[in-house]
Amino acid sequence: MLAYAIRRILLLIPVLIGMTIVTFSIIWLIPGNPAQTILGEQATPEAIAELEEQLGLNNPFWVQYGDYIGSLVTGDLGVSMRTNNEILTEVWPYLAATMELTLFAMIFALIVGVNAGIISAWKQNSIFDYTCMVIALVGVSMPVFWLALMEQWIFAQELGWLPTVGRNNARDPIEAITHFYVLDTLIQGNFEQTITALRHLVLPMIALGTIPMAIIARMTRSSMLEVLRSDYIRTVQAKGSGQLIVIYKHALKNAAIPVLTVIGLQTGALLGGAILTETIFSWPGIGRYIYEGISYRDYPVIQSGILIVATIFIFINLLVDLLYSAIDPRIKYD
Repeated sequence: MLAYAIRRILLLIPVLIGMTIVTFSIIWLIPGNPAQTILGEQATPEAIAELEEQLGLNNPFWVQYGDYIGSLVTGDLGVSMRTNNEILTEVWPYLAATMELTLFAMIFALIVGVNAGIISAWKQNSIFDYTCMVIALVGVSMPVFWLALMEQWIFAQELGWLPTVGRNNARDPIEAITHFYVLDTLIQGNFEQTITALRHLVLPMIALGTIPMAIIARMTRSSMLEVLRSDYIRTVQAKGSGQLIVIYKHALKNAAIPVLTVIGLQTGALLGGAILTETIFSWPGIGRYIYEGISYRDYPVIQSGILIVATIFIFINLLVDLLYSAIDPRIKYD
């Protein structure tokens, strides 16, 4: 297992290098002048030329890329053109916000999706089965932005149950320690603020987690149907084991491999695809951070944001590969 993990990590190096080349090339080819954007429309040509010289924008592509890679190797993600702050320290609160939202969205998707898929397979061709699969189909087809706006309209505007924007109440800010607000409030023992942080999470969590929930439900049902027809399941049932034990102890474990693959892919997708949810709910996450960088032609922010998200996505898939053998002992890595 250790040797396999080391080989996989080493194989990630050319993938990450290729990713930096593609990302840097796309950013470099974007039309527009970042120096012009920073200084404004009224800037003189002399001022623009001076700023381009300071930022190294006049250098050839490979020189700029070499400087970029050299900085990455030393752990330097650069400085934001917009705020003049170090990106390495500036990006963490945004990344933590997205990771917290993604975590709760996946918890929602797992709890609802896995159990819906299990019961659908258990009660195949029943009304519950058809209902769950129709809901899953609608969930996959439903645009995230539409669902988010409907949530705001129903649960915030009409019913007034839940907040619609931000991570906490502006009048009662949460003291950030790790920037995971639910964890921070628990560490501080401020359970009232914990409830507030959770209430702010509910609507964006559901909006972001609905599509993964639907995909997980359909995959779980398909995998469970195949496992439930297996000979060893009939043997376990013949021994008199209860239905819940058969399903959750024996069948689910063997049906979990394809479901785990979907979970890994969807988790990575949520990290990079939360920009619509974060924009609608004014959630200060990495998606909004990159979006603001794009609006401002902030090249270092765009490159660093994409690199961070892509790296996390790659390592999540590595973790999923390693978990296969933990779930199914038949899978061995040499």
